[in-house]
Amino acid sequence: MADRLFRFGVVAATARGADEWTALARRAEDLGYATFLTPDTLDTLPPLPALSAAAAATSTIGLGTFVLSVANRRPEQLAWEVDGLSFLSGGRFELGLGAGRPDAERDAARLGVPFGTVDQRIRKLEEVIRQVRTWHDSTKAPSAGADRTGAGGAGPRVLIAAGGARMLGFAARNADTVALGLPPSTTEDGLGEPVRLVRQASDDFDRLELSLGLHVVGDEVPPWLADKMGPDLPANSIAVLSGSARQMADRLLRRRDVHQISYITVNAMYADRLAPVVDLLSGT
Repeated sequence: MADRLFRFGVVAATARGADEWTALARRAEDLGYATFLTPDTLDTLPPLPALSAAAAATSTIGLGTFVLSVANRRPEQLAWEVDGLSFLSGGRFELGLGAGRPDAERDAARLGVPFGTVDQRIRKLEEVIRQVRTWHDSTKAPSAGADRTGAGGAGPRVLIAAGGARMLGFAARNADTVALGLPPSTTEDGLGEPVRLVRQASDDFDRLELSLGLHVVGDEVPPWLADKMGPDLPANSIAVLSGSARQMADRLLRRRDVHQISYITVNAMYADRLAPVVDLLSGT
């Protein structure tokens, strides 16, 4: 990833029906986005079935979890399901993982599974990655029956979401993509320290892709989102991108030049608004 070409992803969580869901995926593909992504909460669509439907409705766009909470799943079963989705999508699946967002413990309780300590969740995250790679290797072996190497390649890309120093270090050593999970109050200058930690922990920083999510595209923040982002949002928040398409593109170019961040994700509600920037920067 030394060249760090721009990629853009759309994060979609739910829809009013199956037709609307598949239309969202096709729209993201038509607009030139690299990935169509789903979160992992009990209030949204279950990610792997949702991505299976999106895979059947599209032909080129990547499909990814953003991100799975490892506390809620058995590693072996997840590896089996991931391998199946990679195969059925023609190798377009990208596995996004996390050790648990702040409210993931509530979901674990509803599912009747132990959330675990930070140490336990990080060990489980490591086990999930090992099982996914082991399962993929086993399906490539002649004794496994049909050879899936044409669809799966070296196995799915692994994205790990991380915010604190420990998780940033883990992601730097184990992921293909590190998604920086930082508060909306973070400024451009505030990106320096987490990126430094990733660089310091990685044995090959040039191979890593760094990702950052946008919460808002444009000058108006919806009231419900403003409440979530907090009252003291700085003018140069990393979560907000505004201005003309050229101005927004130039800001992302500067961010890549300074902090090496090249994979940008955005909520589906802003997919059309960001599309001119996607057109300017994708693959450059």
